Amino acid sequence: MRTLQLRINDKVYDRFLWLLSKFNKEEIEIVNENQDFVSTQSYLQKELEEIESGKAKFISQTEFEDRLNEVI
Repeated sequence: MRTLQLRINDKVYDRFLWLLSKFNKEEIEIVNENQDFVSTQSYLQKELEEIESGKAKFISQTEFEDRLNEVI
């Protein structure tokens, strides 16, 4: 399945939603990408600020794999 982001004029918005409602959820699902995008962007911005400020702690690939094996 693919995700497509559209900008729809207010004049046709209701008709467009009506058209989408004619499909079942397996064919088309309306996804609120804006909120997902905003929350992901905020999270990544905080992570970037932590890296740039020098507060981020990095681990090696081996250390990561060891931690992952402990969890699994």
